[in-house]
Amino acid sequence: MGSLSDGTSAELGGIPIVDFAGWTAGSSRKEKQTIASRLSNACQRVGFVYIVNHRISHENVEEAFAWSKKLFDLKQEEKMLAPHPPGHVVHRGYSWPGLEKVSNSMGDEDDADLQTKLRQVSDMKESYEIGSDDYTDQPNVWLPEDVLPGFRKFMTNFYWDSWENAKMILQAMAIGIGLNDQDYFLRYHSGHENQLRLLHYPPIPASDIENQSMTRMDAHSDWGSITMLFQDDCGGLQIENPNKAGEFMDAKPLQDAIVLNVGDLLQRWSNDVLKSSLHRVTLPPRQDRFTGNEKLTKARYSIPYFVGPMGKSVIETLPSCVDEKHPAKYKPINWDDYRLMRGSMQYESPEKAA
Repeated sequence: MGSLSDGTSAELGGIPIVDFAGWTAGSSRKEKQTIASRLSNACQRVGFVYIVNHRISHENVEEAFAWSKKLFDLKQEEKMLAPHPPGHVVHRGYSWPGLEKVSNSMGDEDDADLQTKLRQVSDMKESYEIGSDDYTDQPNVWLPEDVLPGFRKFMTNFYWDSWENAKMILQAMAIGIGLNDQDYFLRYHSGHENQLRLLHYPPIPASDIENQSMTRMDAHSDWGSITMLFQDDCGGLQIENPNKAGEFMDAKPLQDAIVLNVGDLLQRWSNDVLKSSLHRVTLPPRQDRFTGNEKLTKARYSIPYFVGPMGKSVIETLPSCVDEKHPAKYKPINWDDYRLMRGSMQYESPEKAA
């Protein structure tokens, strides 16, 4: 780790670290401004940042990973008691390896065969998606309580704990980008439209990833406002080098840190001032690449929390981010429309899957 000239306290592998210890209910506007400026500088340069001294305890995160491992250790037929609904409209429940295909496709390309082409290389991961029980547009698909007792209660609480932390970050983003109202972005977000995702990348032969017959998760940007990621110590997350397109650098695990990244909506809101960076999951670092004599990749667990606005929200460039030299780059978009467009390429339609 080293110091940065822009005031961000430190960095790890080229990714800034921002300390939120000084952001409390009693903090002055000046104290918040300091932290917010560091966050904004990091998101302008890199689009990714480690958040330390956030509001989610080490014990809470460790318990979340323990529950995630219990979930994915279930028999396949037990996990299939909460299957992801057909198609891309509702994104909840259990997705088995190969069901979802992540890419950076926008969903509006003029290529009828693009989805088929993308699916020629499968994503070797499984996931479980959780949202607010009060969000009727995306109803949760819970496991029966007797299959994994206590899972639903813990994950519901963890979902809302994560939202409390996300509210603090959205306030810092507003201040950091120069808005007078720290709650500007919060007025677009209720917390009910977010998504908590449990991810498991099972061990597979490293050669399958090296020869591109399989992938863990291809390079993509996130669609929403921000993403908070909790990751284990396996490694494998990479972000695009902000100074060299097409080159990726490791986002190494950092104890008790959240990996925060800017989503497409904040990039659009800010007229590209804030950067929604490409990222991917690939092989762990070479020294940690294999487990056992079979030369399999290590299992990886991660828990991203995707923060999105209310469905009918219209996202348009902030006036403060537009001037004669920097005209608006994006037309206004409806969040529901954008979300469905991007999601259309990740899950096959029921007709194609049949």
